[in-house]
Amino acid sequence: MAGCTVVMKLSEKTPLTGLMFCDLIKEAGFPKGVVNVVNGWIETGEAIARHLDIDKISFTGSSLVGHKIVKMSAESNLKRCTLELGGKSALIVCADANLDQAVEVSHLGLFLNQGQCCCASSRIFVERSIYNDFIEKLVAKVRTQKVGDQFDASTTQGPQVDKIQFDRIMKYIESGKEDAKNGICQLLTGGNRHGDKGWFVEPTVFGDVKDDQLICREEIFGPVSQVLIFDT
Repeated sequence: MAGCTVVMKLSEKTPLTGLMFCDLIKEAGFPKGVVNVVNGWIETGEAIARHLDIDKISFTGSSLVGHKIVKMSAESNLKRCTLELGGKSALIVCADANLDQAVEVSHLGLFLNQGQCCCASSRIFVERSIYNDFIEKLVAKVRTQKVGDQFDASTTQGPQVDKIQFDRIMKYIESGKEDAKNGICQLLTGGNRHGDKGWFVEPTVFGDVKDDQLICREEIFGPVSQVLIFDT
């Protein structure tokens, strides 16, 4: 829209959506060469970060890779960088909220795409006076999730993207479960692997979570919701 030529490097883990986007670009009548989509691994990203004819980089991913991109950009032509390096987005539910609507928004905000969303509402702050009612409705909603084959139209939660992410999510869940054993928070539903094949995680909700817990401080990037209580 700004008249800039774009080179879009897709995630090596999820390339198909971006490739489908190419069909829409062609259908919309974009001139050839205005939007260029490439696939590849680390070498492809490094080639972009170091390229002398590229003036600006926008990156969504980990802080570790973000450090490398800034370094490579500085070592080449000092290109500008905009970096989205993970997050722990908060959703605040006040006492005067429409509770049913708040539950729907909270559910969608976290469990969309198996929780693999950079702006997932993974920290839900709920005012104390409505906390119990909210939790009851949220857990009931989460338990309606159908985990399974992503190509089945009735499925509402498919697998995580790969074993690396699956293992990472389960590590955070185990941390939360250990906290729950020690009375720091509550495991309200889920908390386990779903089935014994593939990388499926039970939709999980931790309640009465505290700010200093690992599950509250770090991005899990999976179907794990953390609900905290706040007072006005």
